[in-house]
Amino acid sequence: MNSRVALGAFLVALVAQRVTELVISARHARALAGRHPREFGRGHFPLFVALHTLYPLALMLEALRRDVAPPAAWPAWLAVWLASQALRVWAIRSLGVFWNVHIRVVPGAHPIRRGPYRFLPHPNYLAVAAELLAGPLMFGAWRTAIAFSVFNAVAMSIRIPEESRALQWAESQPESR
Repeated sequence: MNSRVALGAFLVALVAQRVTELVISARHARALAGRHPREFGRGHFPLFVALHTLYPLALMLEALRRDVAPPAAWPAWLAVWLASQALRVWAIRSLGVFWNVHIRVVPGAHPIRRGPYRFLPHPNYLAVAAELLAGPLMFGAWRTAIAFSVFNAVAMSIRIPEESRALQWAESQPESR
């Protein structure tokens, strides 16, 4: 398959995935509305919007402008990317209505300990980190892989402590009905 066609298909799949996640997130927010969730980390959310908007653009620009070619190891990177997608779906399904692109917690709620959360504290974030690395490397776009892995690490250094604070707050509150 032509690498430009493969890149186009990958980018369409990536955008469709992100749009689907936003739809799921909005549905979950509506489902939790009656339980009076509290949102944390609103100030850093634009950082994530930038990350996930610029990532496919940077990948496309690097791959097309530099006329990079997929490396011989592209099947291995594809396998990593597919595994990251499976982990993401497992994490989202395990959190159910509590999964959201925002940090929203319900008073009295306890952290979920099923699915991949039995083994990892932040499996969805691991999936994103693997995706941001593997996706560009499938197409030989190593600059994008490095830049967005660093960008994501900075974003996670803000997000994970904020999420931990939110979960501690939720556990300390009386249960909302």
